[in-house]
Amino acid sequence: MTEEQVEQPIPNENEITTETEVEVAKPAEEKRYLTYAVKVDPDEDDRAVEIKMCSAARPHMRAFHFAWLGFFMAFCIWFAIAPLLPQIKKTLGLTKQEVWASNIISVSGTIVLRFILGPICDKYGARIPLGVLLICGAIPTACLGLVNTRNGFYVLRFFIGLSGGAFVMCSSWTSAMFCKKVVGTANGIAAGWGNLGGGVTILFMGAVLFPLFEMGMSPEMAWRTVCLVPAFIAACVGALIIKFSDDCPKGDYAEMKKLGNFKAPGAKASIWRGAKNYNTWLMFIQYGCCFGVELTMDNAATLYYYNEFGLSTEKAALVGSIFGFMNIFSRGLGGYLSDVVKRKFGMKGRLWLQFSFLIIEGCLIIGFVHAKNLGVSIFVFTIFSLFAEMLCGTSFGIAPYINPKATGSVTGIIGAGGNVGAVCFGLVFRAMDTYWAFIIMGCVVIFAAFTVLFMYIPGFGGVFCEGSKATAERMDKLGVSTATNINLEESLKPTITFN
Repeated sequence: MTEEQVEQPIPNENEITTETEVEVAKPAEEKRYLTYAVKVDPDEDDRAVEIKMCSAARPHMRAFHFAWLGFFMAFCIWFAIAPLLPQIKKTLGLTKQEVWASNIISVSGTIVLRFILGPICDKYGARIPLGVLLICGAIPTACLGLVNTRNGFYVLRFFIGLSGGAFVMCSSWTSAMFCKKVVGTANGIAAGWGNLGGGVTILFMGAVLFPLFEMGMSPEMAWRTVCLVPAFIAACVGALIIKFSDDCPKGDYAEMKKLGNFKAPGAKASIWRGAKNYNTWLMFIQYGCCFGVELTMDNAATLYYYNEFGLSTEKAALVGSIFGFMNIFSRGLGGYLSDVVKRKFGMKGRLWLQFSFLIIEGCLIIGFVHAKNLGVSIFVFTIFSLFAEMLCGTSFGIAPYINPKATGSVTGIIGAGGNVGAVCFGLVFRAMDTYWAFIIMGCVVIFAAFTVLFMYIPGFGGVFCEGSKATAERMDKLGVSTATNINLEESLKPTITFN
């Protein structure tokens, strides 16, 4: 549908857009779509106030599904090597320290990239960077079979690990498409389903594809060729994202710039806006203790069960995949619970939930390493993964409120915290006995919980105090914060549907 085909009606700014009618705050504003398949808030640049899971309509739901699918494929190529490590270790003659060094390298490269990708998303949108990153990440993944030395393996894991920066685009994209009342749920589900790629690839590569390839060739040739499959799929998904989706509800940033409807922030200004807020850095620490733990377990779980319980590569990969598979609902559940407590208790509810989940996660990590029975270990492992991943969802129920004018930069910094956490924990596992490494990781997570107590978001409050509605409204007008318009709060209640 084009503007020549449809005469745009005069909108009422207090109404909500449906599939058959259009309401915009500024009738003269040009945009790509005159109607939407979801209800939107015109005061938040036509961001959606509902999530229709079974819809792939452009722009909102198409972006939602491509966001999680792109992050999913990034995880698939990022951790395709993890279930193959026992075989790679034998072929290349790697020690335990060298294996952990490769794990650290695989997550370290993304740290700087996430800082860079944040302002890139603010300026150019998330769509093209996500597609390009997947295509580029597929190349070193396909080259795994060419590795013959330890250093070559390190270099390859570094470049494959850059694909982990896809998280920044995933979160920035959903934040651009969904209003603040539902963004926690949208971010949680999209990032959770993306993280699910870690569990799927560990199971699929270790327990399905590797044995299948091994039937017709040697184990060494099997691990050298099996990564061609996820590499090819990731490149195809990247191309589809670039071609068949939109940067934001009103179209692509490039078109909007030409029409004068979008003023891109400078990269330096965007980075400074996100970095100067101390809440960003407290969230940086907290995210390192949930997503950082998840990355560590994605690398460590298969080897842990292989070494501690004597399971085969296939069975150890099957158990290790549980952590990733929990993302099918756990991260989205965390975002949903964060939205629920926000409506009842305000920002204080979001922060108390964050604090509680961090304490529980830390205790479960310590409990996990003390479980010496396989059944008990798997049970604790499952509950531990649930809280670690729900924390990722609650984290990005808070993040959009920190500085919405620099959402990409804030997301990039906080997201980098996850990788920094993974690097730090990886160094602990590399240097220490497995038992003490888990004990230290659990204690660090519990310590991180207390950083929540120091958070205060102007207009919304903190753990021990509530924000002022008047201040939040005033900040909205100044563009400093993105409190949902107080007067529309009841009429724009978020919904999740499957129609």
